[in-house]
Amino acid sequence: MDFIKDLWGFLKERKKFWLLPIILVLMLFGVLIVMTSGSAIAPFIYAVF
Repeated sequence: MDFIKDLWGFLKERKKFWLLPIILVLMLFGVLIVMTSGSAIAPFIYAVF
């Protein structure tokens, strides 16, 4: 949780809120890849990238 607090503090202090959607999408893709790495859907997800 400390990393998230530091990241939010950086975004707030530097007024770089436009980075937030990019970070969220990257985290969503990361979770998607980790969750489906052992399933039958994995080849289709890796083909997207």
